[in-house]
Amino acid sequence: MDLISRISENFSESAHLKLQSMDALAGPIAAAAERMVQCFKRDGKILACGNGGSAADAQHFSAELLNRFEMERPGLAAIALTTDTSTLTSIANDYDFEQVFSKQVRALGHAEDLLLAISTSGNSRNVIAAIQAAHECQMGVIALTGKNGGKMGEMLTPNDVHICVPATSTARIQEVHLLSLHCLCDAIDCLLLGVE
Repeated sequence: MDLISRISENFSESAHLKLQSMDALAGPIAAAAERMVQCFKRDGKILACGNGGSAADAQHFSAELLNRFEMERPGLAAIALTTDTSTLTSIANDYDFEQVFSKQVRALGHAEDLLLAISTSGNSRNVIAAIQAAHECQMGVIALTGKNGGKMGEMLTPNDVHICVPATSTARIQEVHLLSLHCLCDAIDCLLLGVE
């Protein structure tokens, strides 16, 4: 096995997918950023969830909003629903792991808030349950998926925004998810701070 060639191939695949996705995702990312800014201007917050690498993405995005991205600005209200181990384990133990995010959405979410729902397959049952809970709370949803969007893509309403990476490899989808989240952070800052 030639590791250098394999590593080079991973870089090449990632770069090609990002360029291939640019035209398809720029519009939904811009729409999502505008919805997020509207949310903040109404004193709303963003609740973010996902599993595994997508949980890390939810936490990464929340940190960029609460602290700062690349420019100084006041913190923006964002909560990763993946970080409170006492809450996660009590819900999973007393009820079901499928409810670890939806119970939090119902308790914390309001109509002026948004849910950022992340799943590479679009089929994570606990993220799907969180979307259902968000809709019950009259919250908008920003869905970040891959493949064909899975069940999440099917349940979104015209009031929601779907950012679906046109790929099947989980690793490649996650790489584009991270770029998309950074684009969202940059666009939010531009819209709020008036950056050209």
